[in-house]
Amino acid sequence: MQDVTQLFPVNLDADWSHLSAKDFSPVLADWLFDAGSLTARLTARCQEFKVILLGQQHHMVSAHEACEHIPEGTQVIAREVLLYCDNHPQVFARSLMPLTSLTGEEAALSELGDKPLGQAIFNSPHLTRGDFAVAQFDNDSGVASLAKTLALPVADALWGRRSIFFLHDKPLAVAEVFLPNAFAYEFKEVS
Repeated sequence: MQDVTQLFPVNLDADWSHLSAKDFSPVLADWLFDAGSLTARLTARCQEFKVILLGQQHHMVSAHEACEHIPEGTQVIAREVLLYCDNHPQVFARSLMPLTSLTGEEAALSELGDKPLGQAIFNSPHLTRGDFAVAQFDNDSGVASLAKTLALPVADALWGRRSIFFLHDKPLAVAEVFLPNAFAYEFKEVS
């Protein structure tokens, strides 16, 4: 496998919008707006699921990443990973974990390594999730460059989603971009 850690941080400079499912094909909308665990959904679709940690670092939130609950300038740990199903990269994910959120039980989130964040947070009874925002990433974006490095065909724009999770009312932002040939782009015939 090609070493893609040299591309860290990929970042996700995007204009996140609150579009609705009706703005997308049914298959893509089903993936973009599914409130369940993406980790669990991917795991159910493959024999072997794995997380590749691209990198993790202290970071100051930029204007493009800022949101109501994590304003610009907030000190966070930024974590970027690839989610693989059967050795095929499906998703690039970038998490922003404010240092003020990494206290108590949540401190362990900064030490996940190659363990899935979704598995850790969806097991918590203290989890709530905010609304989804979506963004499109063109061929010049950092995530498209990552896809090209992974030898994935980047012919069309890529779509991603972002939501804010609250664990014990402490926010963390998770953005997930579906890479080329991901399940989210599969064509399903209507029968």
